[in-house]
Amino acid sequence: MISDGARTYSISELSRMFEVTPRTIRFYEQEGLLEPQRRGQTRVYHDKDRVRLKLTLRGKRLGFSLAEIREVIELYDALPDGNARQLRRLLELLAEKRTNLQRQEEDIRLMRRELDDVEGRCREALEALPENTEG
Repeated sequence: MISDGARTYSISELSRMFEVTPRTIRFYEQEGLLEPQRRGQTRVYHDKDRVRLKLTLRGKRLGFSLAEIREVIELYDALPDGNARQLRRLLELLAEKRTNLQRQEEDIRLMRRELDDVEGRCREALEALPENTEG
């Protein structure tokens, strides 16, 4: 859509562009991440909404909560030095995510060791059984 010289988007255009359902876009709107204009019942999304949707989807892929995504977007929108504050906050959140991932990696390593140990004991016990006891 082109309106007043500025590019706008319908919900179906954004849906196709980002390969998400219109329901997903409406959900993000309900959560305050998108702010389309209304023309009657029709939602009209501007480039700002397209960028916000892109950032939201990227944030979700990286494991950010909607509250964290909203915080970063609002920092950028609300402050004259929003970009610098936004980037600093994003770096903090990324560091937290990295720490959590490292903790999860260690948990997975420990769990694999435990699984290997239990599997080894099961195989040893199975081999110790007389051959005709298998069902």
